Amino acid sequence: MGLMDMLNQALGGGSPSAQHFDQVAQQVPGNVLAGGLAQAFRSDQTPAIGNMVGQLFGNSNGAQQAGMLNQIIAALGPAAAGGLAGGALGQVLGPGSTQVTPAQASQLTPQQVQDMVNQAHQANPGIADQLASFYAQHSGLIKTLGGAAMAIALAKMKDHLTDS
Repeated sequence: MGLMDMLNQALGGGSPSAQHFDQVAQQVPGNVLAGGLAQAFRSDQTPAIGNMVGQLFGNSNGAQQAGMLNQIIAALGPAAAGGLAGGALGQVLGPGSTQVTPAQASQLTPQQVQDMVNQAHQANPGIADQLASFYAQHSGLIKTLGGAAMAIALAKMKDHLTDS
């Protein structure tokens, strides 16, 4: 079965299954997966980006949590990122540090991350693309967002492939 057939099958039944999403994610180029996820992050048909990333953070292991937080630090700089959500990231980051370790990341709650990401997105809307690129490398987590986010991501992937 070709990629377009898989996308059509995944989108044909309304809410795509995690299995359909996995099949597509394994076949589609990483940039296309990231683009679809970024569109889901920006969609008015899904929860706010902070809600979704907070959920992904809660379902991630320590290395994935740290990697995501390091994306925010890279995008905004350590000082700006450290001040998000009442300074929650700054408290675990430590003075002079520019990277979060898995142990430090585990000290944050999904709610704190949700607040950080919403504030980061207001300051730099391009953060959606950076976080989507990060999570495209960890596509197994994306299916934890649920049917609406997966459906939007899949539809945008199909649009990208059709327009190419």
